[in-house]
Amino acid sequence: MWQPTLPWWELVARGVIVYALLLLLIRLSGRRTVGQFTPFDLLVVMLLSESVSNALNGGDESITAGLISAATLISLNLLVAAASARIAKVQTMLQGEPVLIGKDGRIFPQTLKKLHVPEADVQQALREADCDIDRMHCAFLEADGRISILKKPAD
Repeated sequence: MWQPTLPWWELVARGVIVYALLLLLIRLSGRRTVGQFTPFDLLVVMLLSESVSNALNGGDESITAGLISAATLISLNLLVAAASARIAKVQTMLQGEPVLIGKDGRIFPQTLKKLHVPEADVQQALREADCDIDRMHCAFLEADGRISILKKPAD
């Protein structure tokens, strides 16, 4: 129960590898995956956790191995958060930058397709901003997946 079957350093190495690869995969999947969860996104997250559990613990089901894996993941998360807060290049690399998806009342459909953003999400953001499309100055897909709308100045 308490005695791990794997050496502690292998559990740490497995945690680092799994964390890094999942971070890369999530980053490559696009900002909408992280920004706005749909039921399908939640399902993917649940299945991801199940699919990597053996890779993370190497079949070791001891309490100690679980705690070492958890401590490794939490430490990596703190390290990544600290690095992104202090180094702009790391933040941009991990989180991305805002993308212009509409300007002067015109939405860019090719950009939306490329980013896998349904136009309905832009319409929802316009409603939430209480902005008609003809009063929209700019629309951005933010790094966190939200859509922000800037209105044209009032006449």
